[in-house]
Amino acid sequence: MKYIILSLLSAVLLSISWPTYGIPFFIFFALVPLLIMEHDISKFSKIKKKGRVIYGLTFLTFLIWNIVTTGWLYGARNPDGSHALLAVVFPVLFNAFLYSFIFQCYHWYKNAQGTYFGLVFFVAIWMVFEKLLMSWEFTWPWLNLGNAFADYPKVIQWYDTLGSTGGSFWILLINVYIFYTLRIWEAGRKRKSLIINTSVLAIMIFLPMLISLMKYNNFDEKPIGSVNVLMLQPDLDPYNEKYSKDSLTILNDLLTLAEQNSKGQIDYYIGPETSLPGYGSISESGFEQNMLLNKIKEFLSKHPKSVFTTGISSHRFYPIESEKSKTAYQTSQGIFVDSYNSAVQIIPNQKVEVYHKGKLVPGVEIFPYINILRPILGNAMINLGGTTASLATDPERKVFTNPFNNGKVAPIICYESIYGEYVTEYVKKGANFLAIMTNDSWWGETQGHEQLMAYARMRAIETHREIARAANSGISAHIDAKGDVVADTFYGDKTTLFAKVNLYDKITFYTKAGDLLSRFSIFVFGFLIFYNWIKKFQNRKKATK
Repeated sequence: MKYIILSLLSAVLLSISWPTYGIPFFIFFALVPLLIMEHDISKFSKIKKKGRVIYGLTFLTFLIWNIVTTGWLYGARNPDGSHALLAVVFPVLFNAFLYSFIFQCYHWYKNAQGTYFGLVFFVAIWMVFEKLLMSWEFTWPWLNLGNAFADYPKVIQWYDTLGSTGGSFWILLINVYIFYTLRIWEAGRKRKSLIINTSVLAIMIFLPMLISLMKYNNFDEKPIGSVNVLMLQPDLDPYNEKYSKDSLTILNDLLTLAEQNSKGQIDYYIGPETSLPGYGSISESGFEQNMLLNKIKEFLSKHPKSVFTTGISSHRFYPIESEKSKTAYQTSQGIFVDSYNSAVQIIPNQKVEVYHKGKLVPGVEIFPYINILRPILGNAMINLGGTTASLATDPERKVFTNPFNNGKVAPIICYESIYGEYVTEYVKKGANFLAIMTNDSWWGETQGHEQLMAYARMRAIETHREIARAANSGISAHIDAKGDVVADTFYGDKTTLFAKVNLYDKITFYTKAGDLLSRFSIFVFGFLIFYNWIKKFQNRKKATK
């Protein structure tokens, strides 16, 4: 019974630490009950199948954590209006399985090499796992530990050096050291060692926060200029309007919103993800002739020196089969085509610039490992009005520049804003402010859109770039380079948000180095695995003598 209580305690501590309703400071000891449970079962219990029990208890912990923090996925619906159960059941169960497997690997390694090596292995394998979650096609870094402090920018200004992955490393170290302190106390009951270890813990927790507060209060980077941005929030229902309304009606509503709120010079009009065309998509070979895009150019002709950046659905046909890309799929007419979730920059008398979303939502925009899983699962996609084939992507980030001002905008599309190192690629290409175009309306007014908004604040801190975030139904926001929300909108409003966005050109250490601690952890993980093999080989050699 006590092991179940420890498992449930970890689940509660992890859950109440999470944005946007949680208190992240509980995350510093959220994993400690699990570590205690594992150690007690391994060393002192008479349970026969210890590994299975440990796996079951950790699965319970991570299942509850996933349900509480990402249960809002249930808000997603199928095209017929029914709730997409697969949208919540598969991610929750799959992630709980993966986290439990990582903990099981720690249990195996700790039994093989002892507690101290085991704890180092625990930090390393968790960091490697989080890196995997940002890299493979099942990508889902939503619950990476460093995200817990997303709504507390004053204490994570040091993310400009080590990023949110540095936050994960920080949290893991503290959890492990708390467990280590408890074990030392139980073993010897020595007050001196307890005082020393508690002091070290206090330094580990509060020193980064103190440094962060100093950086926050002494932020003195000088902007190289500013641009006036109008973020458009059309509040287009993704189920009942987006794919049933006429494309011209959708665009007219968006432009009316822009016109009615254009006071003074607007340098950038920014629309949300896939604002156009509604149902279907726009052919990229016909951008310059497209009625919708040309209507935007007509609008801009009345607003000199203004730029329009927005999300669209687009496609590219391959009339000759031999010229098709690896991601192209065949239509019912036998033609090969690539579909994209895109961002475009529109300027009168200039060619439309386009960027294709590079980080796709698993199950919605990409069928993970399609060649392996499609024969098994069929077309088991979560269809939110999109395609049942994987979208194509751009291999590199792009930055939109214009002839009117110094703005160099990073066209970040929705899900991409979760990825710290990924966003730095825009900045390395010269972006001096970040434009996030997103549609968070699929899940309704739940924690989903609020958490995604919170994660954007970390991207501002990591890169020292201000953010203009245009969301279909909200939350649209202006976020400064310290991660503070300068202004935002209410979810569900049809509105606009004006922002004077400062432009910065200095490069942070994190932008240069990226997820440094993740790469270090991969090295440590590899060393520990190699060390384990060497020890086994040596032991076998001794046994044969």
